[in-house]
This record gives sequence, structure tokens and C-alpha cells, in this order.
Amino acid sequence: MEFDTQLLYAHDQILLALMIFVIMLGMGASLTIDDFRAVARKPRGVLIGFISQFGLMPFLAFSIATILGFHPAFAIALILIGCLPGGTTSNMFTYFSRGSVALSISMTTASTLLALLMMPVLLKLYTSGFTSQITASMQAAGTEAEFVIPTGNIISSLILVLVPVAMGMILRRKSPDWAKTAEDTAGFVAIIVILYLLGTAFIRHGGLFLRTPVEVYIGAVGIGLTGFLFGYWFSRLVGVMPLFQRAISLETGIQNGPLAFAVILLSFREPVQSQMLWLAILYSTFIVLTSSVITLYYRKKGRFDYDVYRNTVIHNRLFGPEYVTHYPEGFLPPRLVRDPSQGNSPSQKR
Repeated sequence: MEFDTQLLYAHDQILLALMIFVIMLGMGASLTIDDFRAVARKPRGVLIGFISQFGLMPFLAFSIATILGFHPAFAIALILIGCLPGGTTSNMFTYFSRGSVALSISMTTASTLLALLMMPVLLKLYTSGFTSQITASMQAAGTEAEFVIPTGNIISSLILVLVPVAMGMILRRKSPDWAKTAEDTAGFVAIIVILYLLGTAFIRHGGLFLRTPVEVYIGAVGIGLTGFLFGYWFSRLVGVMPLFQRAISLETGIQNGPLAFAVILLSFREPVQSQMLWLAILYSTFIVLTSSVITLYYRKKGRFDYDVYRNTVIHNRLFGPEYVTHYPEGFLPPRLVRDPSQGNSPSQKR
């Protein structure tokens, strides 16, 4: 799939840059030093998230791209998305799904920092075959250049987008009220900008939607849905409790789409940049839609165990952290009986 005209103009790129800044600032505004301490204190959930985030998702993206026969540029974009850390959007959806927001934030924090190391390694591992295809096509067209994944640029772009995260944390420390405003604004801004990009793309290049291969739509939707399923069932298989299951599921399936825009714009050039951006736009759009459906399902499914959890938290505040909440025999379903959050262990604090 070739792009005859420019996909993004200068003002679009400025808008994207502002969106990335606001979102990463909002992410930083949601973090405190205690979140990092929580990662070290209760690493099990974060470890499971790490396996899902950097073990499953890149392999899944590679598999989808290979099975569906993606054009190399689309394949690299999908693998890039699979290698991304989670973002603030997953924290928001976790909150509405009655999941563990503390775990979601801890996973986002850990995966964002680990991405500096993991993304270059995983991209090199999974994209070598696709980069060689691009090199061959470039040389066939008379260009002697060799296409390589710009590892240095990717690391630089990741460090660059972490700057507003640090600024957000400082804002949280200095002015919690403004930090809350920045945190609440971040997800809303992302949705508005994605809708704007899609709308302008439709007006300028309406034929793109028709010319986009069906398999690209399948890949853009499928990687998120499969991430949700794997995160949920893997965490359930290893004995993680319901609040954690929902958080890990959403954190696995929702990748940091705005970060994908930043990496692509700062690290890649034509002839692949436009195609990579187009797939990132499609992914970011569909992940909002699928996440909304999944969240509504989780919210309904998790109502009982979340209410029990909140009841236990209130008991701990009234009677102390060591207090164990006792329920009538048979009141709790088997999946909650051994859940620490229900009052059977002093470790119930989330």
C-alpha cells in the first residue's frame, strides 16, 4: 500500500507533539514515589505484567504480521506497537472496570522504564526479516541504501518522552490539584486528537480506508483483543485474584499509542513512515472501541468482588490493618475465598 500524498502535515505533527506531551505529563502527574515502592514491595503482579507486555505482545505482533502476510512497513509498525509499554489509557479503563488501579499504575511505571532496554532488543529480534525485505526493494529501485531499525533514535525518543513524565511527577509533588487536572485531561486529549487525525485523513485521503487491506484492519484490532484475552487467562492461571486479573488484562492489551507516534515520527523516514503512522492511527482508534466494550463487561462481572474488597478496606480503616473480615460460610464464591483483598491475610492492602 503506497501513499501518494503526505499523510501528516506540519500542523498535524505539532498537534501530535502537543498530545504526546500532555499525555505523558498526565501520566507523570498520576505517579508518586510510593508507586515505585509498591513495585518493589509487591513485584508478582508486575512480573506477570512484564511477561505479558514484553514476552507475549511482541511475539503476538510478529505472528499476526507473518500469518497475514503484512507489507514490511506495516509489520514493523505492528511489532513496534507490540513492544510498547502501557499508558495512562489503561489506568483509566482499569478504574472503570473495577480493577486494581494501583497495580495498573505500577505496571505502567515499570514497563515505561523497562521499555528503554526491551524495545530496541525486541525490535532487533523480530524485525530483521522485514527490514531485509525493505532493503531489497530499495535496492531493486536503484537505491544503494540499507534499511535498518534506528535503535539510537528510538532510545533517544523514549528518553525524550520521559521528560514530561518527570515534569508531571514534580507537578504532583508541588501542586496535587493541578496534577489531578493534568491526569484527567490526558486521556481525553488522546481521544480527541485520534478522532481529529482520522477525520482529516478521511477528508484528505478517503481512499485510504478502502485501499487499506482487510488484514491490516484484522491486525490492528486483533493484537489488542488477543492481549486482553492472554493477560486475563494467564493471570488467572497463575492464581492472581480478580481485581488483578482485570488490571493485567487491560494493561496487556492497551499499548501506549501516543508513544508509537513519537517513536515513528522521530525515528523513521519515508518510504515507511507514512505506512507505520497509518497502522498506529488505526490501532489507537480501534483500541479505544474494544477497550470500552471489554471494560463494560469487566465492570459488570467484577461488581461483587469489588464491593467485597471495598467492604474489607473500610473494615481495615475502622479496626486496623491486621483485622480479618469474616463472612458467612458460602457467602464468597470459591474464586474469592483465598483472595488476600477479602480479609484473609494482612497483605490485603492494595
